[in-house]
Amino acid sequence: MNSLLIALIRALRRHRWLRLLGCAFILSSLGNGLTQVVVFGQLLRWHASPSTLTLAYLLAMLPGFLGSIWGERLCRRIPPVRVLILSEMLGLLALIFPLYGLLSHDIPALLAVQSAEALFTGMSYPALTLLFKRGLGNEELPAATAMETLIFASQVLLGTGAGILLFDILSPISLLALDGISFAASASLLLGTSAVFNRLYHNAPLPMTPESPAKWRNFSRLQKRSVLLLPALAAVGSPAMALLPALAQQIRPDETTGLALPLLFARSLGQLCGPLLLSAEKLQSYASGNRRLLFCLMLFLAGYFLLPHFSAWTAGALLLIFVAHLSSNIVFALGTYGILRHFPGEDVAGASAMAWRGQIIVTTIVTSIAGLLAQNMGAVHALYTVSLFTLAGVAILFWRYQV
Repeated sequence: MNSLLIALIRALRRHRWLRLLGCAFILSSLGNGLTQVVVFGQLLRWHASPSTLTLAYLLAMLPGFLGSIWGERLCRRIPPVRVLILSEMLGLLALIFPLYGLLSHDIPALLAVQSAEALFTGMSYPALTLLFKRGLGNEELPAATAMETLIFASQVLLGTGAGILLFDILSPISLLALDGISFAASASLLLGTSAVFNRLYHNAPLPMTPESPAKWRNFSRLQKRSVLLLPALAAVGSPAMALLPALAQQIRPDETTGLALPLLFARSLGQLCGPLLLSAEKLQSYASGNRRLLFCLMLFLAGYFLLPHFSAWTAGALLLIFVAHLSSNIVFALGTYGILRHFPGEDVAGASAMAWRGQIIVTTIVTSIAGLLAQNMGAVHALYTVSLFTLAGVAILFWRYQV
């Protein structure tokens, strides 16, 4: 079976610019993960309330709405690699927020860096998708799907993994210094990516991005379904992920940090492994089948629903979260592939930005509801209530846009 991992390895051997791009984003994701450990670790040390922990997750998503609009417009004016370089440089400047927060014991400053990173991630997403569409052929799009999975999973897999090991060894300021180095190194590698890409495609006709954004009413049924997969995943997955630190806080009040950070690591390990096991030739059939998608989402929720019952068994809790995100990120990979495969080059940046914004809107709504319910009924009951409701809504949505 030709898995996404095999497809990615083949594409990396063929394209030097893709190797440079992958290294750049893995470095950047490493730094972002370290920052996330600093933010959540300090909030837990300062005994922040469940609503503050949920707000931290929300702020790590919501500004991406504006970022995707900004990124989509920039892609119509400048090459996508330059947009990526700009996002890295702005991310480096944003580290002033957590630095101030640590020095002055200021929670809003810690939350501000979550907003800044969300803004710049939203800005880079349509540019990254457009770059893949321009530089890879249709037969190589599964490799792009694998690369996006690797990039976004490595933020917590590498960053949180390193952060967990270093959190009690190095000071938070030292971790932020490592983050800054990663941003600078990533920007340097992206400059190399730009040079190689421009040399290869200097005389080749590239798809032009339209002057106006893509319109939902002009999309086919298949294109609409592709755009909706990521918001559907957000509807089911966001409440659980937002409540994960609060769940750890409720399950083990005296060992919250010791449980929450390993759970974040297990989460990202599952996010990485799930999509890479998919067959590259069967991505289209996987994406069009409702039963398989709903099974993945139900398996995800089962892992989180069972988590409180494994509070005394750390290894079991980690395995549950790993399997949950193994399943959920299969849906993420299929949504990413659908946008790359079913939209032409001139519309792919707009479609990916639209999916990103839909994901953020849904996340904002369901996470806000989950946070409010967690304050009144506890994180566990809030998780059950919101997740079951959103799963039913997603099932109806999949049926409505069945192809």
